[in-house]
Amino acid sequence: MGIFRECLPGKSFFLLLFFLILSQLATPQSTFPVNGVADPRIKCYAFTNAFIMKDSQTSLDSAILVIREGKIVAIGKNVIIPNDAVTVDCRGKYICSSFIDIYGDYGVSIAPRQSVIDPNNFIHANSNTKGAYGWNQAIRPEVDASKIFVADDAKAKLMRDNGFGTVLTHQKDGIARGTGVLVTLANDKENLVIIKEKASAHYSLNKGNSLQSYPTSLMGAIALLRQTYLDAKWYKNKPAHEGVNLSLQAWLDNQNLPQIFEADDKWNDLRADRIGNEEGVKYIIKGGGNEYQRIKEIAGTRASFILPLNFPVAIDVEDPNDARLVSLADMKHWELAPSNPAAFEKAHIPFCLTMADLKDSKQFMSNLRKAFDNGLTELAAFDALTKMPATLLGVYDKVGSLEPGKLANFLITDGPVFREKTAVLQNWIQGTRYVLKENGWNDVKGIYNLVIHLPEGQVSYRLDVKNSGEANVIGKDTLLVKFAFDGKLIKLNFSPGKAANAAIYRLSGTAYRDSWNGSGEDTSGNPIWWTANFSRPILVPPDTTGKKIPSIPGKVYYPFDGYGWEELPQAANLLIKNATVWTNEKEGKLENTDVLVKNGKIAQIGKNLSEVSATVIDGTGKHLTPGILDEHSHIAVVSINEWAQSVTSEVRIGDNLNPEDIDIYRQLSGGVTSSHILHGSANTIGGQTQLIKLRWGANDEDLKFRNWDPFIKFALGENVKVTYSSQNNRFPDTRMGVEAVLVDAFQRARDYQNTMKKIGPFRKDLELDALVEILEKKRFITCHSYVQSEVIGMMRVAEKFGFRVNTFTHILEGYKVADKIKLQGANASTFSDWWAYKVEVQDAIPYNASIMQRMGLNVCINSDDPEMARRLNQEAAKSVKYGGMSEEDALKMVTLNPAKALHVDDRVGSIRAGKDADLVLWSDHPLSIYAKSLKTIVDGIVYYDANRDLILRMRIASERNRLIQKMLSEKKLGMPVQPPRPSLRKLMDCGDHPDGDGLLRANMKDGGLE
Repeated sequence: MGIFRECLPGKSFFLLLFFLILSQLATPQSTFPVNGVADPRIKCYAFTNAFIMKDSQTSLDSAILVIREGKIVAIGKNVIIPNDAVTVDCRGKYICSSFIDIYGDYGVSIAPRQSVIDPNNFIHANSNTKGAYGWNQAIRPEVDASKIFVADDAKAKLMRDNGFGTVLTHQKDGIARGTGVLVTLANDKENLVIIKEKASAHYSLNKGNSLQSYPTSLMGAIALLRQTYLDAKWYKNKPAHEGVNLSLQAWLDNQNLPQIFEADDKWNDLRADRIGNEEGVKYIIKGGGNEYQRIKEIAGTRASFILPLNFPVAIDVEDPNDARLVSLADMKHWELAPSNPAAFEKAHIPFCLTMADLKDSKQFMSNLRKAFDNGLTELAAFDALTKMPATLLGVYDKVGSLEPGKLANFLITDGPVFREKTAVLQNWIQGTRYVLKENGWNDVKGIYNLVIHLPEGQVSYRLDVKNSGEANVIGKDTLLVKFAFDGKLIKLNFSPGKAANAAIYRLSGTAYRDSWNGSGEDTSGNPIWWTANFSRPILVPPDTTGKKIPSIPGKVYYPFDGYGWEELPQAANLLIKNATVWTNEKEGKLENTDVLVKNGKIAQIGKNLSEVSATVIDGTGKHLTPGILDEHSHIAVVSINEWAQSVTSEVRIGDNLNPEDIDIYRQLSGGVTSSHILHGSANTIGGQTQLIKLRWGANDEDLKFRNWDPFIKFALGENVKVTYSSQNNRFPDTRMGVEAVLVDAFQRARDYQNTMKKIGPFRKDLELDALVEILEKKRFITCHSYVQSEVIGMMRVAEKFGFRVNTFTHILEGYKVADKIKLQGANASTFSDWWAYKVEVQDAIPYNASIMQRMGLNVCINSDDPEMARRLNQEAAKSVKYGGMSEEDALKMVTLNPAKALHVDDRVGSIRAGKDADLVLWSDHPLSIYAKSLKTIVDGIVYYDANRDLILRMRIASERNRLIQKMLSEKKLGMPVQPPRPSLRKLMDCGDHPDGDGLLRANMKDGGLE
């Protein structure tokens, strides 16, 4: 008591004494009846002589831990052991906090689907959820995991075996998934293992088991989340006509909880963060393991992350015919994925680690060690499994470290917890022991005082026992030893000297606790008596520096593709000399002319220009044109159609850009510098479009063309009314219905516009907001169209509601109604010579563009196809052949004219001082089939260079071969491999199928199929 009293101030000592006595007198009470004979024993344990890691920063050697009734009551070197405590000698053992998994579904099942969707009747507009809940089945904030949680000891054991004692579990189903419950992994009643009933709120971009058609796309899921946030804010004022909406009320109730968002991909991480920023919410983001590829952007979110350790295994590429199917990106991800946690640590991004997504729970520790081998430090990993998850959930006062008052959740190991040969012996959860390794407790490891009793006297040595088969004897030197211990009998042979004729001691004996003794003989047969007494354990402190990062030959490319950059390119001053310059201005075509580019802009055009700071590009014999602008494209997106409803003006193409689409690079090679990315044509009123610049290597936000007038996609004709099903049950089903949908939508928008002006509660509707922007001439329509009667019908609707159609795209019967289109003031964007590919284009002719141009329309040639976009210069040239159009006018159809149609002709589309330096240097006449882009420049940056492309192809071949050899080595070593699978991607088109959301193709990408 005296020693203990000195460690505490006077009042603190008496308070602790009081609580110790009180805790011994108190009897646990329960609302559950006793069935049989009561067992009122108070569970108190004292763990002595342990190396205790209180947290990642504080460790105690030869310390004591006291627990009572499932909680820690004392910890330190000078702690009084209560009289009723069961003492556990932990000499040579290590104690640390058990792990916390912040992202699980332990004990929470997903409800099965209530019915099977009929593929011939696939539009399901209404929710199947019964009760006063919201309209969309994927929004389920009312789910309370604590009410459906069922403890499952078999599943708990899988986590306990990996060192976990606590898990945050929730129902992984839907976009809004309700609340999670924090539980321990103790084998006890549900009410006794729950730490916090509502510990978190959960979200994703996956609608899960919802039977409703909406949403069918990523951008639809994002729009639904946005609208739900708005609806909940509106519902907060309890509008009478809404009645009771339990979903919105639950949504509001959940907002004060930690908000966890399952993103599962680096780009979705950024999308989730932007949604949160819009709503003033900072999500905890569950990543996908590829964040290292964009760690700068990930750090910019300032979010905390949950990282899975489901690293891919090597691919079986022994057959070269199989190897060609695998993209370089997939090979590189296999090599670099284990570096993901280290990338977070290096970037100082807060993160937790989770078992989620592992196919086999036994992979957890082995994969964690792979992360160590790739730069993650042990202390960062320990924090990520203890303090960080507890802190993010606001329960660090209960779990996450070893301190008085916290739950007695801790591990006992025979070495530092993360070392490769360390065994976790016991996992204590809420004061209950779970044995993980039965025979590991009586560890022989330690330092012993060895005394050899010889006839001439005794000799002392130090005996360092590492394990049951390995030891060292240390005198003046470290001596070679043969050692064996079977738990009771000991065999020990060593020579006390290094000379060839030195004696050899052959010893054997028995062990009793810490004292060993026995007999033996030396080389001469003289009898020996020996003893060995335990002195102290061999303790290896936790690694505070982490393992040295081995040299990783693979590099991260931007984008993560064989044609990516090792460092993102920067704008430079350029001077293009002696080229034939197609200005698209009144100056026309200028021979032997120079163009100076400074700070991403065209600075000067003329002859004999000079600039010391500029890189000179020889344009002699070459042609320089403005960059091609594709008015109608579907590249660089994750999804293209939100087809479930007739009107989906709330969705935004800009929400689901894919900046790693290889078509960006391919189209740069064809001289394209900007693309207008449209929603598909499955809806009468589709989604909001996005104009992008092809900044290869930029992130999704930096692809966007800045400060441009917003557009939206409408559609007429077959695609809208058929919707891919002979049994379609979505309105409209006729061309008359299409016009009816348009009239109804704009009437609702006009009524909504009037409601906005009134004073009082107002529900913001994202669908109608976009239509009001059209009425107010703030958003502009590009309309998918073919048949003249429908085009006239669309213009009638526009006249009725006082707006105009900005662009009729496709417009293959435009030559029939060019005069009426001109009166409307619309632009025309068409194909050069597509016809007869469906019924409504039977009257298409290759003279269409020329006829409309002669009628005074602003005419563009578009691609609507990722491959055609690479040769839009040739598509434009066809009008020279078919319609006698001038060469300069033909080139304008893919440069200046689409810039005018998209309201950006003040910045792109021609070569004029002050405009953006979006340029193409061609090898030949730009309308020739022999013309190749030598350099494609966007904002003064050379994003495509034909010479660099050749170098990249060699780099790709070399890198592929290196990774193939590395994978083959893995297989030879007996490591697991997975069968090769083609690296597929989806090619989007106007009428992508709802089930496939695009055409799945295996196209050559970077030396492998993509």
